[in-house]
Amino acid sequence: MRYVKVGGLRLSVIGLGTWQFGSREWRYGATYASDTAPAIVRRAIELGVTFIDTAEIYGFGRSERIVGEAIRGRRDGLVIATKLVPALPLPSVVGWQVQGSLRRLGLEAIDLYQVHFPNPLVSSRSTMAPLRTLLDQGRVRHVGVSNYSLGRWRAAEHALGHPILTNQVRFSLAAPLPHWELVPYAKEEERVVIAYSPLGQGLLSGGHGMSSPAPADVRGRNALFRPRSLRLAEPLLAAVRETAAAHAATPAQVALAWLIGHGNVVAIPGARTVAQLEENVAAAELELSEAEMDRLTVEAARFELAVRR
Repeated sequence: MRYVKVGGLRLSVIGLGTWQFGSREWRYGATYASDTAPAIVRRAIELGVTFIDTAEIYGFGRSERIVGEAIRGRRDGLVIATKLVPALPLPSVVGWQVQGSLRRLGLEAIDLYQVHFPNPLVSSRSTMAPLRTLLDQGRVRHVGVSNYSLGRWRAAEHALGHPILTNQVRFSLAAPLPHWELVPYAKEEERVVIAYSPLGQGLLSGGHGMSSPAPADVRGRNALFRPRSLRLAEPLLAAVRETAAAHAATPAQVALAWLIGHGNVVAIPGARTVAQLEENVAAAELELSEAEMDRLTVEAARFELAVRR
């Protein structure tokens, strides 16, 4: 495993996303939350994963509870991140939200507390004010944001008066825009971009093609799985497959290696099984050449432009 250090945190370049923990929309079956999800967390820790990401809204708190139970007695060295929904970011409301997350996770302090998305009706100053209080109280160690543009990220940091170490965004070869804006800024300011949906919800893993039936789970709403997008993605997917073959790796591992190859990007793929987790974690050892990185970036840009036309 490789690690990125920022603000005193030691983040594994492959973290663990837990949106699927306790969430019915993924249709992982009745025993996933009770048996598989805790086993995934425990195995991730054994493999050197230090960064585990969840949110109060995932499964309406159930994901946090699953993570909290799974890390009990294994807390040392872990960076636990969660997110608050900024629907009404008043001090009393945010205080109630963080206390609920702390209780469900079984923690005294949250390592990285992220604003899940910007509230367009509330200023950065109002959103960040209660978070500054949480930092002062020690209930939160670091603040992050999620789904923020570069301009909003800068404004939020100015309003907080403290570094906002991370910005968690949709980022993959199928959604590459952060490569040109957020990643350079993060490098300049010693920040980290956290990539969620790093495999394009499975598109980049190579298991879904033009002839595949439409996904029956939450991905059925994702435009990436419509026939037109699948057709336009074929050159990109071919480049991923060819790169994978050259390294005796899987397409998913190549897609993850491209992300973490930026140097200040941490990927947080979810996992349906322990075996899938192990495949994801192994991507930390895969280093792509500069030529391979450039080829994949070019194909990703072409795909992004094509789907937007």
